[in-house]
Amino acid sequence: MSTPEIHVEVAPELALFVPHARRSGAHALAVDGLSTLGHVVESLGVPLTEVGTLVVDGREVPVSHIPAHGESVSVRPVERPQRVPGAPLRFLLDVHLGTLARRLRLLGVDTAYESTDIGDPALAARSAAERRVMLSRDRGLLRRRELWAGAFVYSTRPDDQLRDVLDRFAPELRPWTRCTACNGLLREATKDEVADQLEHGTQRSYDVFAQCRECGRAYWKGAHHEQLEAIVERALKEFAGDR
Repeated sequence: MSTPEIHVEVAPELALFVPHARRSGAHALAVDGLSTLGHVVESLGVPLTEVGTLVVDGREVPVSHIPAHGESVSVRPVERPQRVPGAPLRFLLDVHLGTLARRLRLLGVDTAYESTDIGDPALAARSAAERRVMLSRDRGLLRRRELWAGAFVYSTRPDDQLRDVLDRFAPELRPWTRCTACNGLLREATKDEVADQLEHGTQRSYDVFAQCRECGRAYWKGAHHEQLEAIVERALKEFAGDR
C-alpha cells in the first residue's frame, strides 16, 4: 500500500518558515494517519502562533484535525489586527528584544521583558501565569504548549519590529505613561522629589519631571527627547485611532 499523502500550500506571508522548495504552490507531504494537522504544519517549520486558519478541501478545520490521504490543505496567516481574548493585551519579550521592549513601554504598552536568559520553560510559564503574549524570534519557544499566546517577531530591525507589533495587535497607545526601564507607571514629580537623581546642569535647565511609581526612576525632557518624540509621533500617526 502506498504512503498516504496530502497537498499543502503555505501562504506567502509564512513562506520564510518553510524550505525553499515548498515556498510556492502546493506540495505533496506524507502523513501517518495519526498526527494532527497542527503537528504536520509545525513539522514544516511554521509556528502555530503564526497560523490564522487551516483550510482543508475548502472548509476550515481545527489544528486537531487528522489529515487523510488526498486532502488539500491551505495554511493561512493570522488576520490583522489579531485579537487575543481572555485577558488585557500585554506582552512578554525575551532577552533579544530589549530595544523593542523599551519602545513599546515608551508608547505606554504593558511590556514585560527579561534582560537575562532565563530559559524557554520559565518564559513560557511566565507567559501563562501573567497571560502575556510572548514575542520572540525563537521558533522553539513559540512552539511550547504552555504559552498563553505568542507571536514571531519577523524583523531584526527595531523600527520594523515595532511597526509589525503595532500593526498586528493594535494595542492602545498611551505615550509617556510607563517607565522604559521597568514597565511601571509614571507620575508627575517635583524637582525636589527627584533631586538626588539630577546633575547640577539638569537641575538648572529643567522644571518638569516624572517618576516611576515602581522603581523611582526620574524622567525629564533631556538630550534624547527629540529622538523619542519622533518614535512616538510616527507611531501615533500610523497606528492611533480605531481599527
